[in-house]
Amino acid sequence: MLKLYNTLTRKKEEFEPINAGKVGLYTCGPTVYWFAHVGNLRSYVFADVLKRVLMYNNFDVKHIINVTDVGHLTSDADSGEDKLEKSAKKEGKTAKEISRFYFNAFKEDFIKLNLIEPFKWTWATEHIKEQIDMIKILVKKDYTYETSDGIYFDTSKFEDYGKLSNKKVEGLEAGKRIGMREKRNKTDFALWKFSKPEDNRQQEWDSPWGTGFPGWHIECSAMASKYLGKQFDIHTGGEDNMPIHHENEIAQSESAWGKKPWVKTWMHGAFLNVKGGKMSKSSGKIKTISELEDDGINPMAYRYFTYSAKYRKPLIWSEEAIQGALNSYKKLRNIISTIDNDGKTNKEYLKEFEKRVNDDLDMPGAVAVLWKLVRDEKAKGKIGTIKEMDEVFGLKLLEVKEKVEVPEYILKLAIERDSARERGKYEEADKIRVDIEKRGWRIIDVKNGFRKIEKIK
Repeated sequence: MLKLYNTLTRKKEEFEPINAGKVGLYTCGPTVYWFAHVGNLRSYVFADVLKRVLMYNNFDVKHIINVTDVGHLTSDADSGEDKLEKSAKKEGKTAKEISRFYFNAFKEDFIKLNLIEPFKWTWATEHIKEQIDMIKILVKKDYTYETSDGIYFDTSKFEDYGKLSNKKVEGLEAGKRIGMREKRNKTDFALWKFSKPEDNRQQEWDSPWGTGFPGWHIECSAMASKYLGKQFDIHTGGEDNMPIHHENEIAQSESAWGKKPWVKTWMHGAFLNVKGGKMSKSSGKIKTISELEDDGINPMAYRYFTYSAKYRKPLIWSEEAIQGALNSYKKLRNIISTIDNDGKTNKEYLKEFEKRVNDDLDMPGAVAVLWKLVRDEKAKGKIGTIKEMDEVFGLKLLEVKEKVEVPEYILKLAIERDSARERGKYEEADKIRVDIEKRGWRIIDVKNGFRKIEKIK
């Protein structure tokens, strides 16, 4: 019995999908204007564990992760600059060059952390039509109004607004003019923003309301609904997405489709904190996966570190803590390397492990079961059991130490090839593949990207 904590109901619930045996899963993805840091990546490890647990329970999981490459402004109040446009100006590149570069960097981290590829990466700029079509529905249903800077959703017309975060919405009518915006209510949000000539935007599109670009929130609703349906099972994200982004997704989606709930189960991961608050770019106290590697920290040790707290609990980052996780991970791998494979599995330990992971992804408890198993001198079937456990852990616990490491430049070429394939540039992708093979490496492809790079013998 798999139980998951549903933010919407504030309780653990026995998970039952909308369609038997199948799960639609959506994860809020990166805004690709800068490098992801380990605080950001905790949310993706959590989503990956969730997916692995669902698969372990024999569900067929269709997982979508969006890529925000337009419309995410520097302020949650629908003001400020577009983060992609701002980064492009700063670096003297096109917005597309910025988005592809930082997505490729993100995907490198994704691979290093052994995260399972989604069914599809959905780019906001490739789904403008779906977003405009959804806004048309909301306009027709009279959930919107126009201001001098865009088309806004009127939250006072959605009676359940605030239900996800228990947001208090008294005094909705007390909105005030802020700059060029004339919001009716404090919680109203932009569905479509008009371009201003002085902004010199690189990314803008024609719409029935004028030239502009989509709001951040409509992007996720339109893409999730296109690929997972007008109702689906699970939506994940960081806890900072809940009070604004996810509330707005619910309001516009349930208003457009008339389906309640739009998402059956909402799940949120807690922050990775440093002294003084959450890890963030603005705090200046961030680490990337590449920087960890420069410090001698294996990405798998970081993944192991995230299991030291439940996903809904804050996790405290420190150099001592990550070093402790590295030492513990190395010790675990060393012990496992000395165990002989008797070709069996241990049902007792697997049952205990399943109980932990099926209790709202209790990874600290699952790790405790793993350690108990490897230290149990009388236990049989250790290797077979560890292999099954690692389907959820994703820690490469049985990977042979002598495995040849893929050079960084080969990994970068492989990711560039994936990017070319996604854009339909198959001739370019094939040239990169040939280049990789000339350098002595081979890519093993799957439907939506590569899963393995191996040395040509």
